[in-house]
Order: sequence, then structure tokens, then C-alpha cells
Amino acid sequence: IRAVCCSTQGEGTIAVDENGRFLTNCILWMDMRGAPYLHKQFKGPVNLDNMSLAKILQWVRLTGGMPSPTGKDPAGHMLLIRDRFPDVYGRTYKFLNVLDYLNLRLTGRFTATFDSILTSWVTDNRDPDAIRYDAGLVRDCGIDADKLPEIVPCTAVLGPLKPDVAAELGLSPDVQVVAGAIDNTAAAIGAGAVDDYATHLYIGTSSWLAAHVPFKKTDVLASLASVPCAVPGHYLLTALQATAGGNLTYLRDNILYHKDELLQEAHVPDIFKVLDQIAARTPAGANGVIYTPWIWGERAPVDDRNLRAGLYNLSLNNTREDIIRAFLEGIAFNTRWLLKPVTKFLGRRVPAINIVGGGAQSDVWCQIFADVLDTQIRQVQDPIYANARGAAWIAAVGLGEIAFADVPQFVTFNRLYDPDRANRALYDERFAIFQQIYRQMKGLYKRLNG
Repeated sequence: IRAVCCSTQGEGTIAVDENGRFLTNCILWMDMRGAPYLHKQFKGPVNLDNMSLAKILQWVRLTGGMPSPTGKDPAGHMLLIRDRFPDVYGRTYKFLNVLDYLNLRLTGRFTATFDSILTSWVTDNRDPDAIRYDAGLVRDCGIDADKLPEIVPCTAVLGPLKPDVAAELGLSPDVQVVAGAIDNTAAAIGAGAVDDYATHLYIGTSSWLAAHVPFKKTDVLASLASVPCAVPGHYLLTALQATAGGNLTYLRDNILYHKDELLQEAHVPDIFKVLDQIAARTPAGANGVIYTPWIWGERAPVDDRNLRAGLYNLSLNNTREDIIRAFLEGIAFNTRWLLKPVTKFLGRRVPAINIVGGGAQSDVWCQIFADVLDTQIRQVQDPIYANARGAAWIAAVGLGEIAFADVPQFVTFNRLYDPDRANRALYDERFAIFQQIYRQMKGLYKRLNG
């Protein structure tokens, strides 16, 4: 073993003291408590989503994006700590993302990577090989500059493992730590989607469509941007959706196997394999049932914290099997909703998509994605290890063993799923209804949850 390299979730925030001790639990990417403090910090004479239009234009010009108005990213998290927990803020030496914290524990260095620092929204990203703090953005964010970590490339060698860490892991103290990447950056590499415009779909608790591109660009209306990544000279278009497989976890834990008087079981089987079998028995279209998977708001192609999940068109004729199939189809419809602006952003049709993540293990779901997206879906071998593979290949590049251009030849596919033309008209119609549900329900969701 020559190196250790991590891939982690993104958009988590941990405050640490100068000794590297955590002062808070990690604030996660679904935590919206920072929203009011974000709006207060960034409000101006002319506002959009409760934030200064002038500041938004500056963010987009320099970073490619802007803080989520929902407060779900580190920009909101840090302000939450500053304003609601001032004692913690006073003791904070650095604010770290999840990846940064693990690297701190491994090496003792307080660093952030080109991609992990992104959603603090304080960097000038116009040169993909020289991401740096912008003094104006740092000043505007309201966080003391000395609480932000050093920025390094994803392939940077941070140094050897700390001696105590090496001893605990049973590794040589000469093993190097490579900075690594957050999940979407690493997954793109682990999926083999390294070439320009090669697209991958990740289906985990959340989901995203992503592709490497040779340009910095932003589509504000669709909440899309190409952002810093691990591949030199490139950006990664990342179109993030708030929850995907998380909907199935909710279905399992709160409906099918909820621990109340209706059902008490000592052992729950591998429910996701069972869901796959059941969904395969149900026809395309789920016998009319439609599910909207916005169980915790949405990020793209609309950034709306008020949206919620819903089951539509249930009747006495529908069964649990229909509901399960509708969950899978609803997440695919949500991905199709995102694919249109992604295609426009790339300036070309997406002929095939490499699929990874836990959801990619489902043959039924892969076929549903192929049918709904009308695109070939390529099931990457061992899809749940895409992030780990990506981290390993980032480490290999950092050590000079390979180049990123070598990565596609290392990737193999279990199976290719081509669209079933017999389902095209049905899914086109259901997708149109899916979009209409959003248009007609968004106002009600705002009344209920705003």
C-alpha cells in the first residue's frame, strides 16, 4: 500500500479547534437551519431569493454558482454557527468539509480541495488549475478569513500518515495521503466518465448527473454549473438532486417496515432486492400511480426547499406493488426533468450514461432509467464502489503512476440497457403529467411549507 485517498459526501460542515478537535457534529447537506442567517447576511437593495442580485452576479462570475437559498451548503452552515452558536464560532480555528476533516485526522494538515471548498462560495474559480480565495467574496461571506483552510488540488500529496494513524491501521508510516475528492468528483472518475462530455448518473441517497467539460459555465435558471474538479484544465458539470435512493429508504423504514403496532418484525430481509422483484412484476406506468420524489425539497432543475413528495392517482384498484414501481419511475422522471437542461448545457445529446451507486445494482431500475430517459444506460461493474475506485485513481495520478486519460480503459460494464420503444409513448405522457404536477402544486407546497 503506497497511498491513502478518501472520497466523502460533500456539503457537510465541521468546526474544529486549533488542535483539530471537532466542536460540532457535522452539519449535513440537507440541514436548512442556516437559511435565515444566509438571507440576512446577503440581502441587498435589489434581491433574488432573498439575496442581493449584485452579489449573485459576482458569485456566478467568479465561482460559477451561488449559495443555495435553502441554507443547505457550507455558506449557510458557517453563518448558522456564527449567529446561533457564537461561543462555538469563537473557538473555531477552521471550518472543514467532511473530506477535509478526514485528511486532518490522517495527516494533521488543515486543508480543503478544489472541489470541497466550492460551496463555501468564497473562491475565484476562473482558472481550473489555480482555485484561490477571492478577498471580496471572503469579506462578503461574513466569516473570518483565518477560519478558512489552505486550498490544494485533489491530486496533491499532503504528506505521510501521522505515526499514530499508521500504527492503528497497520500501515507503514511512509504511506502517503493524497487529498482526494468529494463524492460527485470521485464518482465521475470511478464511473469512467473522464472524457469531455462523457456523462454518469449516480443513484445513492441523493442523485446527480455529471460530465467533465473544458469550460466554466452557469445556467442560473436550471441551477446548473460546471465547477472545479480533479481533472486538470477541466470543470465538472454537476446537476444535483436532493433525494433519490433516500425515497426508497423512507418507503422501507416508514411505510413497509415501520416499527409500530401494525408490524413488529425481529428481522427485516434485504428489502431492496425484494423491491426489485416486486417492481419487475408491475407493468410500466405503475397502473397509473405517479410518485414525485421531492421528499426533502429539490435542488435542480429547480431549487425549491418547499417541495415535498407525493403519490398521485391512487385508487382502490392499486396495490403496494404499484406504489413500489411508482417510486422507481418517479425518481427516473425527476432525472429526465434534469436531463433536458443538462443536454442544453453540454450543447449535444447524451448518447449513453454510465450508472453507478447503490441504485445501479437494480436491473429493473436501470431498464426504467433507459426507457424514461430514452438513452442507453451502461451499468458499471461493482457500481457501489465507484467512489472508492475514483479515489484510488486520483491517488494513482497524484503519485504519477497513471494519467486521467488512462482511466476509461480500466472500466468494465456488467450490462447495457437500451430503451424499450414499446414504453416510449407511455413514459412521454407520464412525464408530461409529472411536470404538470410540479407546476400546479408548487404554490400549494409554498403555502404548506414556506
